[in-house]
Amino acid sequence: MNFGKISSLLLVTLLLSSCSSFYKEPEIKVVTKLEKTVVPIVPMPKPVQMNDIKIYVVSPEENLDEFKKEFEAKNGGDSYIAISVKDYENLSKNFAELRRYIEQQKAIILYYENAVKPLDPDDTTDK
Repeated sequence: MNFGKISSLLLVTLLLSSCSSFYKEPEIKVVTKLEKTVVPIVPMPKPVQMNDIKIYVVSPEENLDEFKKEFEAKNGGDSYIAISVKDYENLSKNFAELRRYIEQQKAIILYYENAVKPLDPDDTTDK
């Protein structure tokens, strides 16, 4: 009877310990690894296409005498710069094209700045 009690106690102890006395727990290693941020490439904006503009410098002519007198009285100049309506439209289009290009460049810069900045776990709002 004594043998039965001892063997049952050993069996219960073995089952409760799940063979822990024979199993060595694996060692946990913590490795810090730096990873480079992968940012997809954004296409560049299309190049600026400028329109031709012709600016004329006009010397006083016989048909501009009256205008010349009035202009010289106000401004004191003797040469004038003239531009046609079509050339003025082209000048306006050129400025609009430059503005478009600059705005697209700014958008690309902001995209890359937002792509590489570290993530803030407290910030849950999308910008």
